Amino acid sequence: MSQLIYTEDTTFSYTEVHELKVRFRNMNFFRNNEYKGNLVKGYTLPGLWILPSVSYQPLKTLKIEAGAYMLRYWGENQYPNTHYTNLPGYETDDTQSAFHAVPFFRIHYAPTPEISLVLGNIYGRNNHGLIEPLYNKEMIMTSDPEAGVQLLWNTRRFNLDMWVNWESFIFQGDKQQEEFTFGISSRIKANSPTFENNKAHFYIPLQLIFKHQGGEINTSATVRNVKTWLNAAAGLGIDIKMPFRNFKKLNFEAHAAYYSQQKGNTFPFDKGYGIYGKAVGDFKNFRLHAGYWQCHNFVSLMGDSLFGAVSISNKNLVYDKPKTAFLSLEYAHHIGKGFAIGIHADAYNTFKSNTRSINIDKDGNTITTTSSVPNSISFIAGIYLRTDFSFLIKRF
Repeated sequence: MSQLIYTEDTTFSYTEVHELKVRFRNMNFFRNNEYKGNLVKGYTLPGLWILPSVSYQPLKTLKIEAGAYMLRYWGENQYPNTHYTNLPGYETDDTQSAFHAVPFFRIHYAPTPEISLVLGNIYGRNNHGLIEPLYNKEMIMTSDPEAGVQLLWNTRRFNLDMWVNWESFIFQGDKQQEEFTFGISSRIKANSPTFENNKAHFYIPLQLIFKHQGGEINTSATVRNVKTWLNAAAGLGIDIKMPFRNFKKLNFEAHAAYYSQQKGNTFPFDKGYGIYGKAVGDFKNFRLHAGYWQCHNFVSLMGDSLFGAVSISNKNLVYDKPKTAFLSLEYAHHIGKGFAIGIHADAYNTFKSNTRSINIDKDGNTITTTSSVPNSISFIAGIYLRTDFSFLIKRF
């Protein structure tokens, strides 16, 4: 489902030189997160986003695209006028009506078929291919298109996606902090992934997310202290070609994850780690996904809150070595040129865990109380319709 629903095709065409095109991208979604336990509260995402744009390719290796990204949730007509890095809080009187709308502009330069440089709105979000503890797939329904600079390098034995997503720009004397994310997602391939001469493909995924908040010219900011955090993961993976018509591929991955709070004291932990394993079976239109996660003092900066040790619903509550097992069934179907539908149902079992509640009394003393939380099962389900088509206006 990831390729049809969650990601965008990054292929650059060298045959569309001097062509003026109109492109329409859209995602309709209905996702229900029935979270249980004390890590995060449940919520529902019903809505859509649309991205109409116009593109022109003045050179064989250069493409320019401009448009507008508009997000709407059913039942809501006022949207906080701020940058969306996730579902934002309603903390401002500055709002937009009908849609949350932002401009879209991309320059894609591809000097060779293997290398691309992207400026403006990059190929972001789920295109980075990050594991779930590092990135929450649902952010395609809650965050703005990423914007900054991106380098894509794809060869037969190596894939690299390196990017900067600039989330908050500051002016002189600004009251907020600048904020950006630097990321690397790469894959080292031990052999060919096309199964030409082998029934198994081995690879090494390496991933990194570095988030920064700060700034020097925002002297009026309420919060001035610099904050930087790091999430990273390294692992091993194998794709196995199956000798069946409807059972196409079996995949196994194992990752070691790392967290570091390098500056600031936003989170109660400065360092943490986790282990993540998954098995995926690809059938004709279905995908069965099973996995396990265990961590110690790990903070997931952009991942699902179920993969962290800090409660989102109770900020004073931290988990001691939380463990989660999950099972997911996905269906994805290409229903026509430019149209795809996807459905999934997931179950996440968060095992019984010891917890600590950290509070500050009126004298400034830290009071820590210990307890435990019972086993809990969270259910997530969603249905999505993805549209992406274009048509030629004129060839110059």
